[in-house]
Amino acid sequence: MQGICKLYVTKPKVEMMKLENVWITYFFRNSSCLEEIYYICSMNEDSRETYHTEEYDEYYACLDVKTQAKFDYVESIIKNQYVVNKKFVKNLEGTEFYEARVSVGTNEHRTILFAIDSHSFIESRRVLFLSSFLKKSTKQYKSEIENARRILNKYV
Repeated sequence: MQGICKLYVTKPKVEMMKLENVWITYFFRNSSCLEEIYYICSMNEDSRETYHTEEYDEYYACLDVKTQAKFDYVESIIKNQYVVNKKFVKNLEGTEFYEARVSVGTNEHRTILFAIDSHSFIESRRVLFLSSFLKKSTKQYKSEIENARRILNKYV
Protein backbone atom coordinates (compact mmCIF):
# COMPACT_ATOMS: atom_id res chain seq x y z
CA MET A 1 0.00 0.00 0.00
CA GLN A 2 3.04 2.26 0.06
CA GLY A 3 2.85 5.13 -2.38
CA ILE A 4 -0.75 4.39 -3.34
CA CYS A 5 -2.42 6.85 -0.98
CA LYS A 6 -2.25 10.48 -2.16
CA LEU A 7 -4.08 13.53 -0.85
CA TYR A 8 -5.33 16.40 -2.98
CA VAL A 9 -6.88 19.64 -1.73
CA THR A 10 -9.05 21.87 -3.89
CA LYS A 11 -10.50 25.29 -3.15
CA PRO A 12 -13.99 24.32 -1.92
CA LYS A 13 -12.42 22.34 0.92
CA VAL A 14 -12.90 19.00 -0.75
CA GLU A 15 -10.33 16.32 -0.18
CA MET A 16 -9.88 13.47 -2.61
CA MET A 17 -7.83 10.38 -2.03
CA LYS A 18 -6.65 7.76 -4.49
CA LEU A 19 -6.50 4.36 -2.86
CA GLU A 20 -5.81 1.41 -5.15
CA ASN A 21 -7.35 3.13 -8.21
CA VAL A 22 -10.48 4.23 -6.30
CA TRP A 23 -11.15 7.93 -5.75
CA ILE A 24 -12.83 8.86 -2.49
CA THR A 25 -14.05 12.41 -1.85
CA TYR A 26 -14.46 13.84 1.65
CA PHE A 27 -16.33 17.06 2.37
CA PHE A 28 -14.96 18.65 5.51
CA ARG A 29 -17.72 19.28 8.00
CA ASN A 30 -15.48 18.48 10.94
CA SER A 31 -11.90 17.38 11.61
CA SER A 32 -12.83 13.70 11.95
CA CYS A 33 -12.82 13.37 8.14
CA LEU A 34 -9.20 14.44 8.03
CA GLU A 35 -8.35 12.04 10.86
CA GLU A 36 -9.96 9.20 8.88
CA ILE A 37 -7.90 10.09 5.81
CA TYR A 38 -4.68 10.12 7.82
CA TYR A 39 -5.64 6.80 9.39
CA ILE A 40 -6.37 5.16 6.02
CA CYS A 41 -3.14 6.51 4.54
CA SER A 42 -1.06 5.23 7.42
CA MET A 43 -2.56 1.74 7.50
CA ASN A 44 0.04 -1.03 7.45
CA GLU A 45 2.71 1.48 8.40
CA ASP A 46 3.53 1.64 12.10
CA SER A 47 4.21 5.20 13.24
CA ARG A 48 5.54 3.94 16.57
CA GLU A 49 6.99 0.87 18.20
CA THR A 50 5.55 -0.01 21.59
CA TYR A 51 7.27 -1.78 24.47
CA HIS A 52 5.69 -3.19 27.64
CA THR A 53 7.06 -3.50 31.16
CA GLU A 54 6.39 -6.55 33.32
CA GLU A 55 4.06 -4.45 35.48
CA TYR A 56 1.95 -3.51 32.48
CA ASP A 57 1.84 -7.12 31.24
CA GLU A 58 0.71 -8.36 34.67
CA TYR A 59 -2.14 -5.82 34.78
CA TYR A 60 -3.14 -6.63 31.20
CA ALA A 61 -3.21 -10.39 31.90
CA CYS A 62 -5.69 -9.86 34.77
CA LEU A 63 -8.22 -8.05 32.56
CA ASP A 64 -11.25 -9.71 30.99
CA VAL A 65 -11.29 -10.36 27.23
CA LYS A 66 -13.52 -7.35 26.41
CA THR A 67 -11.25 -4.94 28.27
CA GLN A 68 -8.13 -6.49 26.71
CA ALA A 69 -9.69 -5.89 23.28
CA LYS A 70 -10.14 -2.19 24.13
CA PHE A 71 -6.54 -1.98 25.36
CA ASP A 72 -5.41 -3.58 22.08
CA TYR A 73 -7.49 -1.06 20.11
CA VAL A 74 -5.92 1.92 21.89
CA GLU A 75 -2.44 0.43 21.41
CA SER A 76 -3.12 -0.01 17.68
CA ILE A 77 -4.13 3.67 17.46
CA ILE A 78 -0.90 4.64 19.23
CA LYS A 79 1.12 2.48 16.83
CA ASN A 80 -0.60 3.51 13.61
CA GLN A 81 -1.59 7.17 13.98
CA TYR A 82 0.98 9.91 13.92
CA VAL A 83 -1.32 12.36 15.72
CA VAL A 84 -3.36 10.63 18.43
CA ASN A 85 -6.62 12.15 19.66
CA LYS A 86 -6.68 13.36 23.30
CA LYS A 87 -9.52 10.92 23.85
CA PHE A 88 -6.87 8.17 23.76
CA VAL A 89 -3.58 9.78 24.87
CA LYS A 90 -3.10 12.85 27.00
CA ASN A 91 -0.06 14.55 28.54
CA LEU A 92 0.17 14.34 32.33
CA GLU A 93 0.84 17.98 33.22
CA GLY A 94 4.07 18.73 35.02
CA THR A 95 5.61 15.35 34.15
CA GLU A 96 7.43 13.66 31.30
CA PHE A 97 4.68 11.03 31.11
CA TYR A 98 1.53 10.56 29.05
CA GLU A 99 -1.58 8.55 29.82
CA ALA A 100 -3.40 6.17 27.53
CA ARG A 101 -7.12 6.24 28.29
CA VAL A 102 -9.34 3.19 27.99
CA SER A 103 -13.04 3.42 28.88
CA VAL A 104 -15.06 0.25 29.41
CA GLY A 105 -18.57 0.95 30.67
CA THR A 106 -18.17 3.14 33.74
CA ASN A 107 -14.60 1.97 34.37
CA GLU A 108 -11.76 4.26 33.37
CA HIS A 109 -8.44 2.46 32.90
CA ARG A 110 -5.25 4.47 32.59
CA THR A 111 -1.83 3.41 31.36
CA ILE A 112 1.18 5.60 31.99
CA LEU A 113 3.34 5.96 28.88
CA PHE A 114 6.85 7.26 28.33
CA ALA A 115 8.08 8.61 24.99
CA ILE A 116 11.52 6.99 24.76
CA ASP A 117 13.18 8.93 21.96
CA SER A 118 11.58 12.38 22.16
CA HIS A 119 10.16 14.93 24.58
CA SER A 120 6.99 15.06 22.53
CA PHE A 121 4.65 12.10 22.12
CA ILE A 122 3.84 13.08 18.53
CA GLU A 123 7.51 13.13 17.54
CA SER A 124 8.24 9.91 19.37
CA ARG A 125 8.82 6.71 17.37
CA ARG A 126 9.14 4.46 20.44
CA VAL A 127 6.77 4.36 23.41
CA LEU A 128 7.09 2.42 26.67
CA PHE A 129 3.92 1.24 28.46
CA LEU A 130 4.97 1.55 32.12
CA SER A 131 1.99 0.66 34.30
CA SER A 132 -1.79 0.62 34.32
CA PHE A 133 -4.45 1.27 36.92
CA LEU A 134 -8.19 1.66 37.33
CA LYS A 135 -8.90 5.35 37.84
CA LYS A 136 -10.80 6.05 41.05
CA SER A 137 -9.96 9.69 41.68
CA THR A 138 -7.54 12.40 40.60
CA LYS A 139 -5.73 12.09 43.94
CA GLN A 140 -4.33 8.72 42.95
CA TYR A 141 -2.31 10.17 40.05
CA LYS A 142 0.52 11.34 42.32
CA SER A 143 1.20 7.83 43.64
CA GLU A 144 0.83 6.29 40.17
CA ILE A 145 3.32 8.78 38.71
CA GLU A 146 5.80 7.94 41.48
CA ASN A 147 5.27 4.25 40.71
CA ALA A 148 5.91 4.93 37.01
CA ARG A 149 9.14 6.79 37.86
CA ARG A 150 10.30 3.83 39.96
CA ILE A 151 9.55 1.43 37.10
CA LEU A 152 11.29 3.69 34.56
CA ASN A 153 14.41 3.93 36.75
CA LYS A 154 14.47 0.13 36.93
CA TYR A 155 14.63 -0.09 33.12
CA VAL A 156 16.99 2.83 32.48
